[in-house]
Amino acid sequence: MKTREEAKKEYSRWLEKATADKDLIPELRALNPEEIYSAFCRDLEFGTGGLRGVIGAGTDRMNVYTVARASQGLSDYVNSRKNKKGRIAIGYDSRNKSRLFAETAAKVFAANGIEACIWPRLLPVPTLSFATRELGCDAGVMVTASHNPCEYNGYKVYGSDGCQLIGGAAAEVLGLIVNIDVFDGVKSVDFDKAVDAGKIRYIEEKVLDGFVSNVKAQSVLGADEKINRDIGIVYSPLHGTGLEPVTRVLRESGFSNITVVEEQRLPDGNFTTCPYPNPEIREALALGLEYAQRLGADLMLATDPDCDRVGIAVKNSAGEYVLLSGNQTGILLLDYICSRLTESGRMPENPLFIKTVVTSSLAEKLAADYGVRCVNVLTGFKYIGEQIALLEEKGKEDSYLLGYEESYGYLSGTYVRDKDGVNGAFLICEMFAYYKTQGILLTDRLEEIYGKYGYCLNDQQSYYFKGTEGFSKMKDLMANLRRGLSSIAGRRVVSVTDYLPGINGLPATDMLDFSLEDGSDVMVRPSGTEPKLKAYFTVYSKDDASACLVYDELRAAMAEIIK
Repeated sequence: MKTREEAKKEYSRWLEKATADKDLIPELRALNPEEIYSAFCRDLEFGTGGLRGVIGAGTDRMNVYTVARASQGLSDYVNSRKNKKGRIAIGYDSRNKSRLFAETAAKVFAANGIEACIWPRLLPVPTLSFATRELGCDAGVMVTASHNPCEYNGYKVYGSDGCQLIGGAAAEVLGLIVNIDVFDGVKSVDFDKAVDAGKIRYIEEKVLDGFVSNVKAQSVLGADEKINRDIGIVYSPLHGTGLEPVTRVLRESGFSNITVVEEQRLPDGNFTTCPYPNPEIREALALGLEYAQRLGADLMLATDPDCDRVGIAVKNSAGEYVLLSGNQTGILLLDYICSRLTESGRMPENPLFIKTVVTSSLAEKLAADYGVRCVNVLTGFKYIGEQIALLEEKGKEDSYLLGYEESYGYLSGTYVRDKDGVNGAFLICEMFAYYKTQGILLTDRLEEIYGKYGYCLNDQQSYYFKGTEGFSKMKDLMANLRRGLSSIAGRRVVSVTDYLPGINGLPATDMLDFSLEDGSDVMVRPSGTEPKLKAYFTVYSKDDASACLVYDELRAAMAEIIK
């Protein structure tokens, strides 16, 4: 953290030099002393998720200068590699200033002798991962803040394998960035002149065609299996990037009865109809649910702005629409994939699926019945992508069935290395149609799974810590939790697993797992991208009602502990 005097001095420098974006100088002049310190108290940190922060003027904000500085560091990293190809792919979503930031990055790459390959229009995160691999790039950059509120944007960096940078690579890029002056240490060229010179080029349509073909190839139906594809689907891209690829994949796969939520069809960086555009949250799906109820649709889908997450609502036996959690949808997909491959004799040798440690352990029980091995990784889909890459190195990528996380991210193929909302939407629709053809509701299939393996409730809560001190407060709270909890909601803590030293071959991460005497479990970790703590609750019980009672008690107790 900078001192107030250091922050004020940097602020004065920005007032003089920050002219590349017409919005910055008026914003700088409008800041009061406390806002000046907040904007300049530190540099926006480049971590394993790249950059993510509030859009605005300052060293701790997302703007053309912090983006250009990160791009210079990434350029230096790529140019230092042996056997470099000298090429970086760039994508961007619908967030405010996403295209500006993408073009800013392209100008820096071109100035550093690296060919910048940029999508000509906004497209989902997985298409950037795909293009990075397909075009043989050294790296990829996606300008997005995923499902965060509208004031955020971000800068995700991918390696040549299409997976987000992790571990040593991210640390090496950070080490280069910190030594770059935000104004004087960055090279750049004119965008249009670089396009004319071939230093910046637009990614061709055939690359998107290849992505779509790979998504459609993820069908697990047998060659002769027929399903009723005339299901009524309501879809919302939540003002993001999913409209074109999701509807294209579904229509080309025979799903033609699709209604798009008109108010959320077009890109809108302010997310006017859903201020928090996260398909995990019921409020974000309210308009889609209204459409589904009015039309009597079978299935409602929504993807987040960068289309790497997908949430769904389906009818239960009473004809009511219910939202399925990421855990519930994930276990249904795992069961569907395993059952279809088993029944058709197409299950690969030594099959496995990958999930994050905070994702429901119920999936492990189901997978074991199919002879499928579970691999647990840290929170973050990049770790699932890393495992896919390791399988590919060994020539065993065919053994991979599915990767998923409780936060609504799914991937069933190895053509990309990040969660894919297009793939998720396609598989969910195919699964729904398959069961409907059999006269089975998804909610009924889920109850059958619970009946066999035991009812499991999984949920999470977030606790926000705003302001410049938010991250330090979270650090102190985690330190306090490490000193020990004897009980939570009157339930004795029987064991505590601390992931900070690194366990079971996993990298070190700031997370605690409290196992309770009744079999319940509470995991706590700070978010890597926002000033909030996340608590994950697992409750095993005889039914939903009794599980909800336990969950409510645990949730209230944790809120008091964290308070």
